[in-house]
Amino acid sequence: MVPPRSTGWTLTRRRGKAARDQEFTAFVESTATRLRRSAYLMCRDWHLAQDLTQQTFTKMYASWERLKSGTNLDAYSRRVLMNLVFDQQKRLKGSEIVLAELPDRPDAAANPELRLTLVEALAGLSVEDRAVLVLRHAEDHSVETVATILGVSSSVVKMRNTRALSRLRTLLGDDFLDR
Repeated sequence: MVPPRSTGWTLTRRRGKAARDQEFTAFVESTATRLRRSAYLMCRDWHLAQDLTQQTFTKMYASWERLKSGTNLDAYSRRVLMNLVFDQQKRLKGSEIVLAELPDRPDAAANPELRLTLVEALAGLSVEDRAVLVLRHAEDHSVETVATILGVSSSVVKMRNTRALSRLRTLLGDDFLDR
């Protein structure tokens, strides 16, 4: 049996889908590591961080045609990720948090004990405070960018940042600051 011949419209549609998939793949390759690290800092579980990153990309792929032009894709991906983290936190409220292995990022801090202590201290903060600290200090975004990503005002970001840093200092103690 001879397969039906493809029409010009079908070939154009296939080429368009291939180009779209290629654009999306390039975006995923350029942002996956950063998003996964941010997700890890928020949830302290590499497997959950990977799942949240994949969910972020799944949601973005479904709307890729609309997003790819006229949208700041990095900011949008961070916002989707943060929404997923917040939703996950609401579902897990009160349940046990499992500490995964340390991040494999040697340039983050030379001392693994320091990294572990900081990650544990971050876990003592609310998910909203963690989001502000991760976006503001780990990813080094401006107050305005963090406000846009989280959908709050700049003053809220500044207030949360100040309170979260103060709480972090309290959790870490004076002997930690002397290191």
